[in-house]
Amino acid sequence: MTHDLPPFDLDGFVPYLLAATAQKLSAQLAAGYQSRFGISIAEWRILVNVGYVSDASVRDIEQRVGLEKSKASRAASRLVAKGYVSKTVDLADRRLIKLALTDKGADLLRQIVPIAKDHSAALEQTLMEDHAVLQRILKQLLQAL
Repeated sequence: MTHDLPPFDLDGFVPYLLAATAQKLSAQLAAGYQSRFGISIAEWRILVNVGYVSDASVRDIEQRVGLEKSKASRAASRLVAKGYVSKTVDLADRRLIKLALTDKGADLLRQIVPIAKDHSAALEQTLMEDHAVLQRILKQLLQAL
């Protein structure tokens, strides 16, 4: 059966390449922390943002890392249940949930961040001089979107 589709180079389609690459990079990084620390990719994304972005809210993190609202909320709730972050309602906007790192969460980040840095260093080694170019282009693209 032929469908007479227009020509399309999926392997050269930038959104596909970025999505597939991001998924594989996340999975590789997660292999370094999931079994050891028992946190998911979504939980890692929430945790690292709470630790390194001041005044983090669930809504800000959703937008920052592209997590669906329900996934971000569930991940944040799991982190609260595990004692890694605390939740408070923003007094200025009662719909906004602010997250803060607990001492236990800071201890966890101290253990996971070196794994993330090693993962990034291996990627940088693979890309060599192209790493800085790729980083600049991705930041430019992210800002444009």
